[in-house]
Amino acid sequence: MAEERRDLYEVLGLSKGASEEEIKKAYRKLVKKYHPDLNPGDKEAEAAMKEVNAAYEILSDAEKKAKYDQFGWAGIDPTYGAGQGGYGGFGGMGGIDMDDLGDLFGSMFGGFGGFGGMGGRSSSRNSNRPQKGRDIEAEIELSFEEAAFGCEKTIAVTRLENCASCGGSGAKAGTSPETCPHCGGTGTVRTMQRTAFGTFQSTGPCPECGGTGKIIKEPCPECGGSGTVRKRRKINVKIPAGIDNGQTIPLRGQAHGGKNGGPAGDLYVTVRVRPHKLFKRSGQDIYLEMPISFSQACLGAQLTVPTIDGKVQYSIEEGTQHGATFRLRGQGLADPNGRRGRGDQYVQVKIEVPRNLSEEQKDILRRFDEAVDDECYNEKKGFFAKVKELFNKDK
Repeated sequence: MAEERRDLYEVLGLSKGASEEEIKKAYRKLVKKYHPDLNPGDKEAEAAMKEVNAAYEILSDAEKKAKYDQFGWAGIDPTYGAGQGGYGGFGGMGGIDMDDLGDLFGSMFGGFGGFGGMGGRSSSRNSNRPQKGRDIEAEIELSFEEAAFGCEKTIAVTRLENCASCGGSGAKAGTSPETCPHCGGTGTVRTMQRTAFGTFQSTGPCPECGGTGKIIKEPCPECGGSGTVRKRRKINVKIPAGIDNGQTIPLRGQAHGGKNGGPAGDLYVTVRVRPHKLFKRSGQDIYLEMPISFSQACLGAQLTVPTIDGKVQYSIEEGTQHGATFRLRGQGLADPNGRRGRGDQYVQVKIEVPRNLSEEQKDILRRFDEAVDDECYNEKKGFFAKVKELFNKDK
């Protein structure tokens, strides 16, 4: 009497006629559940894993799946699975795609690549799809003023472009690439690999065409069959007013050319702004430290203040203190994004104490100091009042 076998869709917890993606998803879920490494010593899990492997081995094969869907077990060799894995043991996973297991173990172990060489799915499957060209990063140096007002600069980049002689095909003018007979133009081939765990199928780039799916019999003499040539190009870069140090300007489609009709990559230009001798910036605002004399601080004065737009006049009051800051509205930097108006300039005055005075100048200062009443020094008066209060409190 023939051995009664479970329905393969039932083994994977699916309905008959499930799609390829549904089958893969169910298989991955069950491997995570029953894998021997996750269930050491569990005989039931080991048996379930064998059954799951056998079911997936058949349903993942389009031809075998079609026969099973139409005739059931009668459409398949009744001895199938005994010698290639099936119910014969987890180590005999013959016919199971290494790429599928690579995806599975990559998700389970974070890209674990030591399980029978299963490092993940080969990107060669998509080697013929349009691919965007690689990006290029570059730097450009600007003066403070160039960054403040904006400018236009020219930079030189070396990039790969489609060969003009062959149009990027790599074949000599008047000829065309031919479909690779080894892989049928897919760019990939399946290979069988025998390991200690059994026989595996893996997908990799075709060795005949290098994964391109095309064979070039007469290479283009200009590009040597690569379809690309290296060119040195000068590119104009428009610098917006107010750009800051470290900001990046993207130039779309100005980098390496794409493959298989894909778009060119992007050029990213990062700005480096040289420090200014006088000005410092924070966002859109500019900061300036300006020295003034003792007499200017005492008597007040009309100061000539430098800005990025030129000199402006500003009056400080009598008795201006060291470190006092005033603001010049709208004398800062533009917004490079054009969303706001200009920033402001902040000027902090620094009272400079004169040095190398002559005896006559020192005598004038002594007489001045004697003539000035302590009431003129608010901070000094307040300080000594606090000192007096502190020491009187201790008595």
